[in-house]
Amino acid sequence: MASYRRTSAVAAATLSAAALVALTPTTAGAHGAVFNPVSRVAACYAEGPETPKSQVCKDLVADSGTQPLYDWNEVNIANADGQHQALIPDGKLCSANRAKYRALDWARTDWPATAVAAGSFDFKVRVTAPHSGTMTVYITKPGFDPTQPLKWSDLDATPVAVHTTTRTSTDGYYNFTGNLPARTGRHIVYKVWQRSDSPEAFYSCSDVTFGGTAAGTATGAQATAPTEAKISADAELSTVSHAGHGGDEQAPALSAEASGTPSSPLPLALAGAGALAAFAAGSLLLGRRRDSSAS
Repeated sequence: MASYRRTSAVAAATLSAAALVALTPTTAGAHGAVFNPVSRVAACYAEGPETPKSQVCKDLVADSGTQPLYDWNEVNIANADGQHQALIPDGKLCSANRAKYRALDWARTDWPATAVAAGSFDFKVRVTAPHSGTMTVYITKPGFDPTQPLKWSDLDATPVAVHTTTRTSTDGYYNFTGNLPARTGRHIVYKVWQRSDSPEAFYSCSDVTFGGTAAGTATGAQATAPTEAKISADAELSTVSHAGHGGDEQAPALSAEASGTPSSPLPLALAGAGALAAFAAGSLLLGRRRDSSAS
């Protein structure tokens, strides 16, 4: 009988621990990429991780494998909290200083690019999980040298667009208008998306060309955004999780932003584990009383 009681207590404690692990927030997460102008990771993903067409995308897969492309919406820092320049050194802006995406930092002139012109520009960001925050978009200064690694000082201090994001999106996209200044040749459009409901932030580099088309030139092929059919077909190959990031696992109406409930499921996990522990203790006490009665 003593053996039975010990087994029951261990089983209950194990169940409690398992429940706690299952409800604790995960640290992985990612939620979008710029589709106009097409970001580097989105352009290579659109070509096909297994069969890339441009040389730079072939080299990316040879260097880093296909997973960074299947995880096209994960170029993020979970605890950025607005400290972008402190966390990302010069030369690492496109990868957000993450080794997984290191190839995105290559200073090459053959990245697939989007042909643009000065003036009003319609930005399009594909999001797999919308978040409240601010999306700030910059462009490199006149005279930028694309053969050199991108530095913070290369970015014009005046953003070309600033967009306040919400926990809802239109068919999976944020659409907003900015203004591109006069430039010539190849430049980089750099996006920083800082969440307001979490310290997490997202980053991207999009190659653009002024004064002509990108296709058929020495500066790279025309960038193409991934299709919705491709995104859907490859979803199971992604390692991205949306859980544990400011209430992503909850319906919008139940989010911390909407209802004031805790943004993390950890309190619920602790409560659940406590309830299970109490149940285990009660079962053990009941077992002891039955033993006493039987003796």
